[in-house]
Amino acid sequence: MITDRQDAREPGEAEAPPPPIVPADVADAARLVGFGLQPKLVPARDTEYAELVRRHREDPAFARLADAVAAGLGLIVLEVSQRAGMAVAAAEDSVFAVRMGDYARRAASDAGDRFLHGLAHLAAAALAFPRPEDLADDGYIGRITVHGVDAFVRQACRRLEERAEESGENTDPASDAPGLEAAWRVYTRRSATGATKDARRLASSTTGIIGKAVAFLVDSGFLQRTGDESGGTYRTTARYQLQVRDMAGSAAMAELLDLGVVPVGDGTATLVPAADGEAADLAAGAGLPFHTGT
Repeated sequence: MITDRQDAREPGEAEAPPPPIVPADVADAARLVGFGLQPKLVPARDTEYAELVRRHREDPAFARLADAVAAGLGLIVLEVSQRAGMAVAAAEDSVFAVRMGDYARRAASDAGDRFLHGLAHLAAAALAFPRPEDLADDGYIGRITVHGVDAFVRQACRRLEERAEESGENTDPASDAPGLEAAWRVYTRRSATGATKDARRLASSTTGIIGKAVAFLVDSGFLQRTGDESGGTYRTTARYQLQVRDMAGSAAMAELLDLGVVPVGDGTATLVPAADGEAADLAAGAGLPFHTGT
């Protein structure tokens, strides 16, 4: 790797103009972007990567150059830090874009299954970072399980069904109804597990779909598997937190969170409303009816 230039000015000497960009600088900038495209690699595991991240943070000219290289490839730089490396998201027209529709078509041929894959990803993100302060805290680590995500979605579906019954609209949702109003019927009709003859989880079951979704997130450097309990347990990475921050304003995410999630520290969740007298347990500043985890 090309190292930083040394400042050779004498004391009292006027500051010299910045040195011109040379091909070696462009090579280093491209190398940093290349590291950022390796989702499971973090600076702590590669000294060259760590040095390039340091240079990006300390050398504004190099930072502008690396960001320009990323932009030319259709990449949006979310953060450059020792914790996350160069975290990038692909713009829609980037050759590196992995569109949810493309992922779902590879994961399933049935249109209903493709819809459920999208819902699984949305629910995993909402459950991993259920409160605004979780997304804002760089040190926060979310934890989810496959069975926890499934339970979360099924309870959300029950809440939506109850809402439809209360309003006398327990029929096919109107065309202008929120997307989640249409979702619960698709999800609740699907088996949670099912099983093959050798007791393996059916890929078309809801836990099978969630398992495939979280495996994709692991491959993308967004989750790390920590165990086999509850269908598979996972912890979030800094890269995933940055991605969820980027999507947190979406209407679907807001609608799902608005149902009222009560997170629990073991990766499960409940949508059961708080009993009377439990208001003191609400998480401070959450902005939503979240209870503090235990």
